[in-house]
Amino acid sequence: MAPRKLYGMPLSPNVVRVATVLNEKGLDFEIVPVDLRTGAHKQPEFIALNPFGQIPALEDGDDVLYESRAINRYIASKYKSEGTALLPEAASAKLEVWLEVESHHFYPNVSPLVFQLLIRPMMGGAPDPVVVDKHAHQLAKVLDVYEDHLAKNKYLAGDEFSLADANHMSYLFCLTKTPKAGLVDDRPHVKAWWEGIAARPAFKKTVAAIPLPPPPSA
Repeated sequence: MAPRKLYGMPLSPNVVRVATVLNEKGLDFEIVPVDLRTGAHKQPEFIALNPFGQIPALEDGDDVLYESRAINRYIASKYKSEGTALLPEAASAKLEVWLEVESHHFYPNVSPLVFQLLIRPMMGGAPDPVVVDKHAHQLAKVLDVYEDHLAKNKYLAGDEFSLADANHMSYLFCLTKTPKAGLVDDRPHVKAWWEGIAARPAFKKTVAAIPLPPPPSA
């Protein structure tokens, strides 16, 4: 079988989201770089993998998929018996709720923050304080809901780590590398949940492959 290939930029949180689940499943894969800065994602070779010209894309044998959440659901389902069980049947209803919460409430606010505070400076730009303030305020309200939920639950879907937790991890990791890390650290139950899932061996392996820039000198 041909090597499993994950196409995208290794720093992209959406690429990291898929790498997180691949590592939880103990699956071998290689990241094939697709440099957005040079427009590689709009070239015919990549459009053949994802006609929308967005990263990531996954090539798994004869299966070619795009959209990181759909890829992760595919991995969790196809390789259900391997590695970590990410779709616990006992928590299926709650799992579906928190998968939706991530995509409709968490992501729309954390993504602009990460772009403004982490990605944009790496590209030589400066954060837009209006955008930062808006999404930090909105994300705070979202994480207040998480704080209340996690006061009663070890993980988002209940007592077991699941795909709902895994889909949050890449953006949480990036957020904690920005000046808005307090959005996590100031909420004790959110912080405990994050520290617990971030300490998972599979995620440590994922993080080790992220080419983070060096911290600014004092």
